[in-house]
Amino acid sequence: MTTTSDRIDSDSRASAPAGYRLVEISREPVELYKILKFEGLAESGGHAKAAVAAGEVRVNGKVELQKRKKIVTGDTIEVADEKISIQFVAPSAADEAAQ
Repeated sequence: MTTTSDRIDSDSRASAPAGYRLVEISREPVELYKILKFEGLAESGGHAKAAVAAGEVRVNGKVELQKRKKIVTGDTIEVADEKISIQFVAPSAADEAAQ
């Protein structure tokens, strides 16, 4: 699951494609609707699922209708004017101990 604590500081090790915001996750795969919810691309999990079902979400440039589509490193997601690129970053030992 992508949460604020899962993200790394803005001095990320990877870069997103032009026009995309980089989102770093500490485990993969992550279900599409969860990324939409936690990245603020949907107001709630229910809203995220409805947006996917309505064909409003693109994954890797194609309309995606699977709410639980497994998202991994290198995938891109587009919703309206928002574009994000997913990058896996291994959690640090401190992050793993906190879980």
